[in-house]
Amino acid sequence: MLKLVVLLGFLAAFCAAENKGIAIITTGVSGVSGSLTFTELSGGGVHIVGTIKGLTRGKHGFHIHSKGDLTDGCGSTGSHFNPYNKTHGAPDAEHRHVGDLGNIEAGANGIATVDITDKIICLTGETGILGRAVVVHSGEDDLGLQDTDESHTTGSAGSRVGCGIIGIL
Repeated sequence: MLKLVVLLGFLAAFCAAENKGIAIITTGVSGVSGSLTFTELSGGGVHIVGTIKGLTRGKHGFHIHSKGDLTDGCGSTGSHFNPYNKTHGAPDAEHRHVGDLGNIEAGANGIATVDITDKIICLTGETGILGRAVVVHSGEDDLGLQDTDESHTTGSAGSRVGCGIIGIL
């Protein structure tokens, strides 16, 4: 019995360990670059931190896209990660794509400091983001609040100016 208790204690400690991912943001064209670290939280969700530079001043849509495919740059990353087939929304909205992470904001120096905790995404499993792409858009995400098809699918956030595949760290 003692061996079983020790084994269960070891497994519980092992499962509570924080899993991590990383994405290096590049485009090859617009000069947007940076790095992001994704840390899975023991209570659920993922904490995303890092910096992205080379952006225009202001808010930029920030999403997880369905494919980790950069063969055609950010254009081949597919649509927003949406395993539950919902409409686009804010990170705290009831109806949102799993990949809808809202906006990041760049200052006058073109640098955005990212510090986001999202309770829906995970690194693995049904809402897993490992192997998918993180994408930064040219404009502000309207969070699906406008009455247009584009708002309800992409947040009208504009073109893709930076992206990276989320890998294991």
